[in-house]
Amino acid sequence: MAILPIRHYPDPVLNKQAEPVTSITEEIRTLATDMAETMYAAPGVGLAAPQVGVSKNLIVLDCAPKDASELIIAVNPEIIAREGESFEEEGCLSVPGYYTSIARSAKVTVRYLNLEGQQVEREATGLLAIAFQHEIDHLSGILFVDHLSPLKKGMFRKKYQKIQKQQEQEL
Repeated sequence: MAILPIRHYPDPVLNKQAEPVTSITEEIRTLATDMAETMYAAPGVGLAAPQVGVSKNLIVLDCAPKDASELIIAVNPEIIAREGESFEEEGCLSVPGYYTSIARSAKVTVRYLNLEGQQVEREATGLLAIAFQHEIDHLSGILFVDHLSPLKKGMFRKKYQKIQKQQEQEL
């Protein structure tokens, strides 16, 4: 197990379409384990393979309360149904220090493979629904800030430059 370096905006790997996982190999299992360890150490509630520089359709999530764990490892996840609307504040391990509200579906149904190669279909609401949508966006090369209007995106870039300078000074 290893903690992997997380790629930060504007790293080009974050804007690439990830490749489907064609078979669940030991390499994919190890990557999933390392991604989960990286997510917990960050700490975060989700992580997509492109965020650690691997262009594969693989995400890990854990939105359970701190005293519990419900690790979800999803291979080739896809949203097959959406309902309602939610407008919640989000952050991203690849855009550290920046948070903003994003419009998402309130309820989603997601289909994916688990590490045993079994197809799973599950409904998600609340934080889990947001996390699934956020991480699946990463697999399409979409960051949460890409959902912002042009005006807000310009404001984000200015604010993020300040955040980065502040973080560099703290090091």
